[in-house]
Amino acid sequence: MSGPELKEELAVATPAAPPGAATAVAAGPVPRARGRGEVLYFARRNRKLVAGLAVVAGFLVVAAVGPLLTDHGPNDYVGPPSQPPSADFWFGTTTFGQDVFAQFTHGLRSTFLVGVLGGGLAGLIGMLIGFTAGYRGGVVDEVLNMLTNVVLVIPTLAVLLIVAAYLRVRGVVPEAIFIGLTSWPWVARAVRAQTFSLRTRDFVDLARLSGAGGRAIIVREIAPNMSSYLLMSGILLFGGAVLLAATLDFIGLGPTSGISLGLMMNNAVLWSALQLGMWWWFVPPGLGITAIVGSLYIMNVGLDEVFNPKLRKL
Repeated sequence: MSGPELKEELAVATPAAPPGAATAVAAGPVPRARGRGEVLYFARRNRKLVAGLAVVAGFLVVAAVGPLLTDHGPNDYVGPPSQPPSADFWFGTTTFGQDVFAQFTHGLRSTFLVGVLGGGLAGLIGMLIGFTAGYRGGVVDEVLNMLTNVVLVIPTLAVLLIVAAYLRVRGVVPEAIFIGLTSWPWVARAVRAQTFSLRTRDFVDLARLSGAGGRAIIVREIAPNMSSYLLMSGILLFGGAVLLAATLDFIGLGPTSGISLGLMMNNAVLWSALQLGMWWWFVPPGLGITAIVGSLYIMNVGLDEVFNPKLRKL
């Protein structure tokens, strides 16, 4: 290939540099990866996403390993009452001599379980209704949209309060199910709107002409084009379930057996930990809930910057 031809080919293959690109080029070459590789490239370099993921992963490790570091249960009476943090009891003890560290690590497990079950159930229901209503349209859409609007205007916390108050035995799993059954409407509305837009695209028409059914089109064509939005919605649902469960636990309508971070704060208030200066009883669960939910929302902001090319930072 001659010199002029080579220069002409390079000029066509290389896109024009946007304003301010000199700084980016000086810092390092911009990759030509597309699709998944491009997303991973920007994800690894997004500080918000990395920081939020590191915090959540750290709490997951504590939840998995922490209970193995103690040889007693969270509600066992194992030491002197009202002891501050020490080498024997890292987070101190409660008024009854219970190990706060053991309660904290077991409470983290309950927190993540509620988030996964409650957020996962809400996401599943919301996507099922949203995809069906958006793709089918007509009477099906009207009925499902009416159902979504009815659930949307119902005061979720009030319903959960009433249901939890009349249950004789309350647990983490029923609590997560109740949260999931009442937290899906906003996801259904958003997925419905996105599906309305995507169902008229050429690739969907081509799938219909090839003989694909409605379910196959939703799974293979529409849903993959909404994967980034579905991922971000799942994170928000997870954080919302954790926060709502902590609220129910804190006001005394959480599990009647076991332990959770919200229930730890509820017990600390009931037994005047604040007035007695026992900060080690209520500070760890409060910080844990705040850090987990806050990190999830920071991750969501980071993912928005990763998936949206206009918000990316090289």
